[in-house]
Amino acid sequence: MAPPDFHQLEQGGEEPGNGALVVRFPGIPSQVARARGLVTAALGRDHPLYDDCVLLTSELATNAILHSRSGEGGSFTVSVLAAGSLVRVLVRDGGSSGPPCACRTETQATSGRGLPLIETLSHRWGLVRENGATSVWFELRQVMIPAQRSAEAV
Repeated sequence: MAPPDFHQLEQGGEEPGNGALVVRFPGIPSQVARARGLVTAALGRDHPLYDDCVLLTSELATNAILHSRSGEGGSFTVSVLAAGSLVRVLVRDGGSSGPPCACRTETQATSGRGLPLIETLSHRWGLVRENGATSVWFELRQVMIPAQRSAEAV
C-alpha cells in the first residue's frame, strides 16, 4: 500500500504549461461523470491505466462534493497529467473543517472506502491543505514485468 505523501507535488498539479488537462466543475453530483470524462479525454479508453484512473478520479470527485465546501454551492478542479508510464490526477476542492480520513470502515458500511482505494491502487498519493482548500492527488504507473524464462529454455 502507498502511504499518503503530505508534501507538495513537484511542479504543482495544476500549473499551466505542464501538459495537464485542467477543468473546474460545479460541486454537484452530476459533475462526477464529467470528471471521469476528463480522464477519458486525457488518456483514451485503451490506456492500460484507464480503469483504475477513472475509478480513483470518481472517488476523489465524489469526496469533493460530499465532504467539502465544494458541495455547498462551490466548485472543484480536476487536473489529469499523462506522461510516459505515469498518470497523475489531482482534485482540488473547497476545503472542509477536518482533514480527509483514510480510515478503515466496518464491513457493512456503505461509504468510507474512497481513500483506502486510493491508498491500495495508487503508486503514490497525498494531500495538501492550504488557503482553505484541499488537494488530494494520486499517481498510477504502468509497470512492465519481463517475461520469465521457462526451465526448459535454460
